[in-house]
Amino acid sequence: MDSVFHVEENRLCWQYDMEQLWVEPWGLNSFRIRATQMASMLKEDWALLSPAACEVKISIDEQMATIVNGKIRAEISTSGKIVFYNQKGDILLQEYVRNRNNVKEFCSALMIDGREFKPILGGDYQLTLRFESDPNEKIFGMGQYQHPYLDMKNCTLELAHRNSQASVPFALSSIGYGFLWNNPGIGQVTFGKNVTEWVARSSKQIDFWITAGDTPAEIEEAYAGATGTVPMMPDYGMGFWQCKLRYQTQDELLHVAREYKRRGLPISVIVIDFFHWPMQGDWEFDPDYWPDPDAMVRELKEMGIELMVSIWPTVDKQSENYKEMLRKGYLVRTDLGIRTTMDFLNDTVFYDATNPAARDFVWQTVKKNYYDKGIKVFWLDEAEPEYSVYDFDIYRYHLGPNVQIGNIYPAMYAKTFYDGMTEAGQENVINLVRCAWAGSQRYGALVWSGDIDSSFASLRNQFKAGLNMGLSGIPWWTTDIGGFHGGNPDDPSFRECIIRWFQYGAFCPVFRLHGDREPHSEPLGSSGGGLCNSGADNEVWSYGEEAFEIFKKYMLIREKLRAYITNLMEAAHLKGTPPMRPLFYDFPQDSVAWNIEDQYMFGPDLLVAPIFYEGSRGRKVYLPVGSSWRETSTGHIYEGGTWIDSVAPIDEIPLFIRDGVELLF
Repeated sequence: MDSVFHVEENRLCWQYDMEQLWVEPWGLNSFRIRATQMASMLKEDWALLSPAACEVKISIDEQMATIVNGKIRAEISTSGKIVFYNQKGDILLQEYVRNRNNVKEFCSALMIDGREFKPILGGDYQLTLRFESDPNEKIFGMGQYQHPYLDMKNCTLELAHRNSQASVPFALSSIGYGFLWNNPGIGQVTFGKNVTEWVARSSKQIDFWITAGDTPAEIEEAYAGATGTVPMMPDYGMGFWQCKLRYQTQDELLHVAREYKRRGLPISVIVIDFFHWPMQGDWEFDPDYWPDPDAMVRELKEMGIELMVSIWPTVDKQSENYKEMLRKGYLVRTDLGIRTTMDFLNDTVFYDATNPAARDFVWQTVKKNYYDKGIKVFWLDEAEPEYSVYDFDIYRYHLGPNVQIGNIYPAMYAKTFYDGMTEAGQENVINLVRCAWAGSQRYGALVWSGDIDSSFASLRNQFKAGLNMGLSGIPWWTTDIGGFHGGNPDDPSFRECIIRWFQYGAFCPVFRLHGDREPHSEPLGSSGGGLCNSGADNEVWSYGEEAFEIFKKYMLIREKLRAYITNLMEAAHLKGTPPMRPLFYDFPQDSVAWNIEDQYMFGPDLLVAPIFYEGSRGRKVYLPVGSSWRETSTGHIYEGGTWIDSVAPIDEIPLFIRDGVELLF
């Protein structure tokens, strides 16, 4: 009798009826698993890079087959069920199977398989992958979602992008594994108490990657090895970024930059936001409002300030580039209805970032009109992309239907610019992007958390989102300090919110002020760069003298931390280490640290405990086991493994440095 198992090079294969299953080493202590009922496996690696060669041990007998790669072992039964173990023999993850064929464990009339291929009539499959759930497990990562949870256990998450939601489907488990759902299709995951279930609404094959590690850092580094790391952050990226919605003219922007210098304030980047162009898809300055961008860039560089310019992927049907892009197939298509994918200030269509030729067209246009003028950093907005209607199943790309591959769009949007900039000779590429998928980091993606509310509740959500993004392999992350929607600079309540947000922002990977403040000014014209109104002032001197002095204090602290932050960025570049991370990352043996969701480590030596509630002037802080801690505001030294009450007047955020470490601020 022929076996259901066979070996192809170092790959263990199982086949029964039309289903093929592959388990193969993919990096140290890691496997990639693919399963399909198509005639052959897809060749796309999606988020994964090609792995280095690994030595594995494969054995096959009448009951099962086993493959071992370092600290991880997979066993496949003759019925096709997979179980993953660590080097100690502990089960990390096993498929959830309830049918009569599984006599050895669960002989069940439920007839539920671990891998389900549900045919879509006339199409491909809805795929479901099920695993047994450990009720005591904690799950972290998965990108950024607008909810107040750091631990994703018992959560259901949409595997799709929206404005302020980035689905990065990598889960880090407290029981010692990392799991990447390597499928860019639209779907859902449930980390239930009774079952873990991954679903792709339309796809051709199951594809995931799993690694085993003794610490969160080991798991994170293996994942970075499999999907890539960020470039080294340029020095200007580590300073202060000034932004608002929106500087309307060249004179206005230069006036703000000069005022920062006149006041002796450190500033590294200043930003030109959207609708500085004649029309969406022109990708050029409107000369009525930006008459001499070359001179503007020169003056900013003389002041030591980099200029970042907003790019939208939308193409207005009246744009000078629309007809050519339509003719060449460079635009996203709609399977139903009118070909309009976003209707903000006119009918527009997104360029198809999955099409290499479209990427090149956009970059060459941007290069001529921006890059060649000395602009070396871009704000890649609308990166999800933000459809006017999130009907994911009606849009179609060069690579296939949006419902099957759409989540890869923001990575390909970032790749458009990364490839062009590196080809032009630039090193250390960094671009601000409003969304990401697994692997985006290797294209220099700095992700921010989108158009969020200006409130303490929103600040609490962004705190969790930022930590989980770092654990998802996206170490460069920032947020709009003060939130985006609303906030009046003259409102005392909002002033308190932005002060607390600014203090937190000083200890984020990128320190960036932005927002759509109230009240709005009027548009300057009826077309082009004059079409949009502008938010109220959003400079550090816009919130009163008390706030200004506090902002200045933390801007100077950030500057004093430059050498420390440089080391954090080197670790992110070399190993994928997130600069900001939960306490358990550095203190995995401290069981209390796994439950702390309102503090974090900014690098290995600085513990940050933000103030999250209006009117609060202090909070409880947990200091992890394994070190003693010096409180920066008082100089008091505390032993680890203790809770303390930390006083936090309006000008202080609770900060603690490992005792014996010299951080001078």
